[in-house]
Amino acid sequence: MEKALKGDWVQIHQVVFSPGERAPNIPEETRKVPLELRVKGWLVIPEARIGEDAVIKTPAGRELEGRLVSINPPFTHGFGEPVPELLEIGPELRELLEEEGTE
Repeated sequence: MEKALKGDWVQIHQVVFSPGERAPNIPEETRKVPLELRVKGWLVIPEARIGEDAVIKTPAGRELEGRLVSINPPFTHGFGEPVPELLEIGPELRELLEEEGTE
């Protein structure tokens, strides 16, 4: 099993609230599942293996404890599909600014 060493970029998982601890004013289907946290940071402890408890330091400087789920996790977020109308704004703006500069 892969092992992370102190200073490695890792991701942990923790259950913040179990279903019984969820707020009563949230939708019932939400109350039935735990509130989970997944966060990335640098391993603070000497070493940890996937599935073991680990302590990390986040980019914001917070120290958090959780179960190690990934070593060197990638960033997987994106900004979605391009919007055709927005793709045209840059060239149109440049054209307008060039026209203003020549008058």
